[in-house]
Amino acid sequence: METIVKVAAMTILLPLFIHCIPFGENRGRGRTLVEHSQALGVNYGQTGDNLPPPSAVAKLVQSTAISKLRIYGADPAILQAFANTGIGLLVGISNDQIASLNQLAVAQNWIKNNIVPFVPATDIIGISVGNEVLFSGDGVLISQLLPALQNLHTALAEVSLDRQIKVSTPHAMAILSTSAPPSAGRFSESFDMKPLLDFLQKIGAPFMINPYPYFAYKSDPTDRTLAYALFEPNQGSYDANTGLKYSNMFDAQLDAVYSAMKYLGYTDIDIVVAETGWPSVGDPSEAGVSLQNAIAYNGNLIKHVTSMAGTPMMPNRSVEIYIFGLFNEDLKPGPTSERNFGLFKADMTMAYDVGLLRSQSAGPSTAAPRTDGPVIAPPTGKVWCVAKPSADENSLKENLDYACGQSIDCKPIQQGGPCYLPNTMASHATYAMNAYYQSAGRNSLSCDFAQTGTLTSKDPSYGGCVYSTVNA
Repeated sequence: METIVKVAAMTILLPLFIHCIPFGENRGRGRTLVEHSQALGVNYGQTGDNLPPPSAVAKLVQSTAISKLRIYGADPAILQAFANTGIGLLVGISNDQIASLNQLAVAQNWIKNNIVPFVPATDIIGISVGNEVLFSGDGVLISQLLPALQNLHTALAEVSLDRQIKVSTPHAMAILSTSAPPSAGRFSESFDMKPLLDFLQKIGAPFMINPYPYFAYKSDPTDRTLAYALFEPNQGSYDANTGLKYSNMFDAQLDAVYSAMKYLGYTDIDIVVAETGWPSVGDPSEAGVSLQNAIAYNGNLIKHVTSMAGTPMMPNRSVEIYIFGLFNEDLKPGPTSERNFGLFKADMTMAYDVGLLRSQSAGPSTAAPRTDGPVIAPPTGKVWCVAKPSADENSLKENLDYACGQSIDCKPIQQGGPCYLPNTMASHATYAMNAYYQSAGRNSLSCDFAQTGTLTSKDPSYGGCVYSTVNA
């Protein structure tokens, strides 16, 4: 997202839907708010004129489940601010710096000036060289990429930091010529990937990719594509070559990359997601942009990667991700969505809540909402709490009984009330869950209901039945 190349993510097309595979079936009652997850990173861009100072950002990040940040330059103020915080930093080098790093002396000086003075106090875990260079179309720049990586690694080895700090480069999904089904994933013949993969394998560095289901949805804006992109219940897709089933586009994209590497003989290189995200605000013409969809994608993504479920081809495997991005950045060019990918606003309040703030105690798992975490600032705009379509009747009854037992006015869903019809457990439970959520200060934990509730910006009111809300 720091380059103008975004069509790359559209290369994953939605396969034929065959099987119904709902995402996020409960793996036990009760929500566990993500603590410090080693898989969870966020991109920290600074293309704004109203962003907080790095020292304030460091304190903010420490209060969340975020364990690492990808930054887009070796800014000494940021590197110093994150000293002794325990937050890992992936330090970026821009595309226009790559040519100079083809000289070993330049690479050595870069490491000496930008890395050595800050370690070990600052936990620098990697160097991200350029962004989507292979998809740039610049043949000279492409030829300079691997020598720059090699020189930086050599310079790190000379100061005994090569084991701690790995160098790699992020790629657009468009480096794949084939991506569906996932088992057919192949790199474009326009790129000779073997030298780069040999280098990454030799030094134990990851292959970095920028998958954006959001852009893939924009190229095929249908309801079934949206559910597949958002990790929401959908028919899923089936890979006839492997017999594997896919319930979300993110896993399909990663497995397509894995298949491409496997085809060339590389199965022992980790895949790191350098960028992925979903905008919360956009222009009317931008399909799929909404607060509800941003909450769904990033929230479900976080649950997915921290569950250690892996992907169908890489099961039970932690996938390291960096969500784009930490803040809404008001100086980014392009459509409105480009300035609204942030999890937080410039004033450090949440743009919306996906459960990132760290809880203060574990608490028991119960059918009732979790309330042991900190009070979280509500999302912007009107938001309602509704039951997930996958929630079973027993869970919904527990939710209904709990909410109505907490001084919530449940008369509207009693016989003769404006919300009595339809007389279904899902309808009545949703009304009560939303009433509880609104009365509890719109803390997202109060809509969890043991992972059977979810937030939406779509008003569930109908006819004379009005669902309460607070306009933030």
